[in-house]
Amino acid sequence: MRSSNAGVRLTSFGGAGTVTGSKHLLQSGKHRLLIDCGLFQGRKELRELNWQPLPIDPCSIDAVVLTHAHLDHTGYLPRLVKDGFSGPIFGTPASIDVAKLILLDSAFLQEKDAELANKFGYSRHAPAMPLYRRIDVENCFDLFRPLPMHKRAPLPGGADILFRPAGHILGAATAEIRTAGKAILFSGDLGRFDDPMMPDPEMVSRADIVIVESTYGSRLHEKVDAPTAILDIVERTVRRGGTVIVPAFAVGRVQSLLYYFWQLKKAGRLPLVPIYVDSPMATDATSLLFAHPRDHRLDEEACRDVCRVATYVPDVDGSKALSGNPMPKVIISASGMATGGRVLHHIKAFGTDPRSTILFSGYQAEGTRGRKMIEGERQVKIHGSWVDIRAEVTELSMLSAHADSDEIMRWLGGFEAPPERLLIVHGEPDSARALQGRVSKELNWKCDVVEMNQPVELGR
Repeated sequence: MRSSNAGVRLTSFGGAGTVTGSKHLLQSGKHRLLIDCGLFQGRKELRELNWQPLPIDPCSIDAVVLTHAHLDHTGYLPRLVKDGFSGPIFGTPASIDVAKLILLDSAFLQEKDAELANKFGYSRHAPAMPLYRRIDVENCFDLFRPLPMHKRAPLPGGADILFRPAGHILGAATAEIRTAGKAILFSGDLGRFDDPMMPDPEMVSRADIVIVESTYGSRLHEKVDAPTAILDIVERTVRRGGTVIVPAFAVGRVQSLLYYFWQLKKAGRLPLVPIYVDSPMATDATSLLFAHPRDHRLDEEACRDVCRVATYVPDVDGSKALSGNPMPKVIISASGMATGGRVLHHIKAFGTDPRSTILFSGYQAEGTRGRKMIEGERQVKIHGSWVDIRAEVTELSMLSAHADSDEIMRWLGGFEAPPERLLIVHGEPDSARALQGRVSKELNWKCDVVEMNQPVELGR
């Protein structure tokens, strides 16, 4: 990415002004790198952007760099490849393994949703079509290039990259890209400090430009004991004779929840209530803990014990049987923001029951069903029909895998010298501005909030 004709420019095609659709184009002269390639979720006007062509030709992108595998950072890859991109896709080994699971599941859900929409006629498009199919996902696989943490590697166009652990989920990394004489650091999604399963976000001492996320830039997580908070919800729901439905991200959140249930069981505090994981992707993702032991804190024995705390539902018939079972239980199912997947069927089955509880365990993007329920809406549309929500709806923010405002500031405080510039991305406007205010006041750094599709010159 060396060029004598132009400096370095950053343009965000997503993940700016919102927490979804992360796509950050780093350009130097004729060379282009795309950092993350995520799917838009949440509000309808955002989801519709998935169907719009990128402002640049995918064939002109030299390579894609993935900070981690969540759908809002990888879910547009099959479409990018379908539209002509054929370059390498770099990520940590664990991120690539997780991305394959997530993308296959995304294609399956899109094909299934299109099938249901055509069958029951609740789409305005005739016929309804998926954004991409399984074959488009499989076409990505030959492009994946795994790179280990802490080993600098070359990128097309003369740039190079260094991944460092970011916590958050299995394989998540910060990405330091050196190009045109500048070290440009992308935080990706930062994890929590002192998380029981994931490593701390690794501190970085120096960078010329820092691009940092701001998902929780205006919020602090509750300072309460997670297992105790979960236990309180389970016990009161079971006493009512209800079922606890936990919409959870299949990668990261499901495994954390199983860890907390294992802690409760080990301490003899867990009531005799069955726990089910109803997500094929979560089942597969949990097995990846054994394949990538250096990417988390658990030893092999603890991994086995954590995995055994739940019963895994292998097929659709088993999932339907759960929805029809009136006995008290805990069902952990994807997706985490109730935007799709098997959890929607469970919300339809138990959301109308005032004895039951819908427990949200992570960030709910604006416009998602999860956000609407947390904000008090008592009717949500699922599969074309309105569902009355009479169940208790609650949220435990301390279960989030995202760093809160204090933790982002702690990570930024690890720099030995201020960067030339700090750019804030991946946050709703209030969160991004709140973090900008903290950085300006507490660190006195030059700091700007990135706007979608607005190029930012990073210098020559």
